[in-house]
Amino acid sequence: MNLSSMLSARAEADKPVRVVLIGAGKFGSMYLAQARLTKGIHVAAVVDLDVSRARASLETTGWPAEQYGAASLAEAVKNGMTFVTDDAQAAISAGPVDVVIEATGHPSVGIRHCLAAIGAGKHIVMVNVEADVLAGPLLKRRADRAGVVYSLAWGDQPALICEHVDWARACGFKVVCAGKGTRYLPQFHGLTPETVWDELCKYLTFKDKSGLNLQMFNSFLDGTKSGIEMSAVCNATGLAPQPGGLSFPPASRFELSSVCRPKEDGGALAFSGTTEVVSSLTRDGEDVAHHLAMGTYVVIEGETEYARRCFSEYHMLEDDSGCFASLYRPTHMIGLELGISVASVALRGEPTGAPKEFVADVVATAKRDLKAGETLDGEGGFCVWGKQQPAKASLAMQALPLGLASGVRLKTDVADGAIVKWSDVEFDGDDHAVKLRREMETEFSD
Repeated sequence: MNLSSMLSARAEADKPVRVVLIGAGKFGSMYLAQARLTKGIHVAAVVDLDVSRARASLETTGWPAEQYGAASLAEAVKNGMTFVTDDAQAAISAGPVDVVIEATGHPSVGIRHCLAAIGAGKHIVMVNVEADVLAGPLLKRRADRAGVVYSLAWGDQPALICEHVDWARACGFKVVCAGKGTRYLPQFHGLTPETVWDELCKYLTFKDKSGLNLQMFNSFLDGTKSGIEMSAVCNATGLAPQPGGLSFPPASRFELSSVCRPKEDGGALAFSGTTEVVSSLTRDGEDVAHHLAMGTYVVIEGETEYARRCFSEYHMLEDDSGCFASLYRPTHMIGLELGISVASVALRGEPTGAPKEFVADVVATAKRDLKAGETLDGEGGFCVWGKQQPAKASLAMQALPLGLASGVRLKTDVADGAIVKWSDVEFDGDDHAVKLRREMETEFSD
């Protein structure tokens, strides 16, 4: 890696990489904590609908008040300061900005910001994996045509998993499986913002609910976020989702090559060349020793006797057959590591993972019996969770994408566990996110 040297050169030349951050939540705040300390980076603007929250994030992450006191973006650029605003469009369209970071977490909003960045000729780092899974392949294609880089966010698990896959393939290994760890039990699919607190308290140290977005936390436990992230990985790497989606088998970091191998070889996978998320809990609810709840991994196949012998000699965490081995990263640091993406897109013109195909989708699945007239509340809510599906299967059944399952009314009853279809809801065909999604479905269909 030579990114730090390249950034230092930009700093010495007084030509820093200028960044607009949209979304001052947890991910954005973690980026701000390190961006202030990174040579060659200038955060020209921080955008949030709640300007007071953006200022609080800057203060909390150690920024001196005079640094983010610019009265305009022009002043910020001229004097090396930071402008805090609620006007994303103005910040995106400013001339001297190099990279736009989209970190709002709202798929429809993220698509709008991404299109604006592409139109303004700015590179885009898409922290908003919800938007990426909803329409990322088409957004990437548009970015390519405009001559700008569209990238997944380093530090978030999808980009890290893509790096694992790239490492394996560049070394000539066959990728059997790639994925991450999480905390999972089958009953978690029914969790809601009202019931998730008790589960959170079993492994996190929160003292009270105040200030927490329980719907967001719920999406990590009810299976939705895993489906979203693994679909992003599939679309970026070409790995195929399993026919039934993720099965969340329990596994320790030392069992990955035994569990995440095809069923015909004694594992849990439908086939080789797929994604899977391993659980840190047994199906009885007991903690798995040496679990991988915060980490990422790849399982590879040794296709020669010599390679398999090397697996053993170099302690590559091989399975009992010696044919499969794993490499894992025990944790991820989300926004604290995002600077890798910013530097890569600006200085090398390379994404840290990006969707190339539409092979995986995330579909809205009923958490309970839903009645006509109810309004769906989207990711992590009371009504639906997001299930990973092969894109061909999703399109064939006309499934409603999870990213569009917020604020839409049901026209029909949907049974508990059933996949919600486009025909089950009232939707606005002129909505920009709906139109872009429909365009992607057409453009990427066989």
